[in-house]
Amino acid sequence: MGDILQRKAWMGLLARAEAGELDRLWRAAGIAPDHICLRPPEIGTVMVRGRAGATGAPFNLGEMVVTRCAVRLGDGRVGHGHVQGRGKDHARHAALVDALMQGPEAAHLRAAVLDPLAGAEAARRAARARKAAATKVDFFTLVRGED
Repeated sequence: MGDILQRKAWMGLLARAEAGELDRLWRAAGIAPDHICLRPPEIGTVMVRGRAGATGAPFNLGEMVVTRCAVRLGDGRVGHGHVQGRGKDHARHAALVDALMQGPEAAHLRAAVLDPLAGAEAARRAARARKAAATKVDFFTLVRGED
């Protein structure tokens, strides 16, 4: 079960990563695995569902553009990448990292690609939180004597 959760975590991180940052880190890692595309990067749409008030009946919110890719490495490992938008290279790199993370290259890739992506994501979240905190309004109630 731990392997599934770890894979879910790195696939989510790869999907949320900025495409340019992933591409830069991929090139810097210097890995060029022998692979074939089981499913070349293809662009499509998925239906996004929502719930009124987060608890109500589900409804179709709208469609979102996604790109998916599946690769098989020379040794048979298979990787998948699903990303928001039209990033074919982003989806292919995500699929390759997914496949490589299932083998002996995992430690190198974690240090060279995933850890920097996680740091960049944490920095983006912190910046967004600081921006939101700057607009925070503290309301307080004055206590009157008759209470």
